Amino acid sequence: MALKSTIYKVELNVADLDRGYYGSHGLTIARHPSETDERMMLRVLAFALHASEGLEFGRGISDEDEPALWRRNLVDEIELWIDLGQPDERRLKKAATRAAEAWVYAYGPRNADVWWQGVSGQAGRYDNLHVMALDGDAMAALGTLAERGMTLHVTIQEGEISLSNGDDNVAITLRALLG
Repeated sequence: MALKSTIYKVELNVADLDRGYYGSHGLTIARHPSETDERMMLRVLAFALHASEGLEFGRGISDEDEPALWRRNLVDEIELWIDLGQPDERRLKKAATRAAEAWVYAYGPRNADVWWQGVSGQAGRYDNLHVMALDGDAMAALGTLAERGMTLHVTIQEGEISLSNGDDNVAITLRALLG
């Protein structure tokens, strides 16, 4: 029997002083059985960083044709494509050519710098592609915030990111690899 996704409910409050965006979002997240708490929370963080009307979770892990998050316009054109992890060159090309703007949040058991050395030549060809890296400590800290029902407050100011669930506060620093 196949394992089912675990459902998480998130009340996400975003104060992005850098973009001048302030909003609350009620999110329902289906965590795939093979997905870790850390990766799921990275999806939530990516949502907060790009929060806007129409932003939604893709099928991600269970569907290679969709990103982790995306935003499509009224005529179904992809405005924003967000992938997580260390996608190969083919996936980077797909994201950059199908969407007006593409973002990758790199993490993983392998060092993001080693992965980036292998794909940076291809990735550098796309003006609309942005690649950010999170270290293992940041991923582990994100994972500590995961609960089946959670309220998160995210503040973004001058590139500094702070996540709080009321009890714990996690500071995240992203490192720009491209864009």
